[in-house]
Amino acid sequence: MQSSSDSNTFKLDQRIHSSIDPRRVSTVKYIGPVEGYPGTWVGVDWDNGEAKHDGSLNGIRYFEARSQLSGSFVRTQNLTAGISFIESLYIRYRDQPTQEDEDEMYVLSASNRRVSVQFVGKEKIQDKLSRLEELTGASLSYLGVSNPGSPNEISNIVPNLKELDLTGNLLSEWKDVGTICEQLPSLVALNLSNNSMSHEIVGLPQLKRIHILNEVLKDLLPVIEELHLMGNGINAIQTASSSIVQGFDSLRLLNLEENCIAEWNEILKFSQLRSLEELHLNKNNLNHIFYPDHDTINKMVGGDESHDQSCIPFQNLRCLRLGGNDIEDLASVDSLNSFPKLIVRL
Repeated sequence: MQSSSDSNTFKLDQRIHSSIDPRRVSTVKYIGPVEGYPGTWVGVDWDNGEAKHDGSLNGIRYFEARSQLSGSFVRTQNLTAGISFIESLYIRYRDQPTQEDEDEMYVLSASNRRVSVQFVGKEKIQDKLSRLEELTGASLSYLGVSNPGSPNEISNIVPNLKELDLTGNLLSEWKDVGTICEQLPSLVALNLSNNSMSHEIVGLPQLKRIHILNEVLKDLLPVIEELHLMGNGINAIQTASSSIVQGFDSLRLLNLEENCIAEWNEILKFSQLRSLEELHLNKNNLNHIFYPDHDTINKMVGGDESHDQSCIPFQNLRCLRLGGNDIEDLASVDSLNSFPKLIVRL
């Protein structure tokens, strides 16, 4: 996974990772000189927040980092701009696996969960996986995928791929995701967690076959059943024309774990999703919850004539995961009894 050391390789807001650790991902915030140090430096904001400063050094501000210790300056040769989709496939499935690879071997279940696989009959398994044209499921997590590669390359090499995990890569543009998906006619499950996708969805076709996807909108996915938005720094739910989330008629599972949601009113925006059965809110900043009455919902929808007055809030919710929040008051605990079909998991 080598890239040019020339500073022209990088651009502002580009997603990159450490040349020695593809799991250490960051965003380029500055390219240029640093006073007192020779040569060109790249100022980066690390996703894990483990670095040296906030974008300033010796009293000079070069960029704004997300936290006091998430920024650092790095030489270009110590960073990589990533590799193509097919390059990552070759690394994962055609190169000889390391012991670390074997320790992390898993497959995706039908509900997009990781299931560990014991590495038995290594040679036979490796031979089968190396026949990429027969591959139906691929995990390319944290390999530094940043682009789809050459036109039609994907469809020629993995034409039968149905499940694809791209967690923790360097993708940020939706047009690149669209290019990948268009070349995979059998794809039904796609995981894009921790890719820091652009808020402007441009160049993404309607993905009618996808049933399990991370970080996409309802108008693009009319039959989506699971939506995973873990670890994206979400603190508010933005809706287009109403104060409640509409559409998503088939959505059964919504995963918002490891975000920054502090207000329960943000979660109430999902209360009218009729098919919602599982709501995962572990590791947010919630300190109080309650079951909404009709007056609360009516205030939220205002004069929206499309709102169905007969819709019971969270009418099919069976699983609510709240671990790792700050909920301590008894009123919140008691309110859980008001959810019509709820089985609570704390």
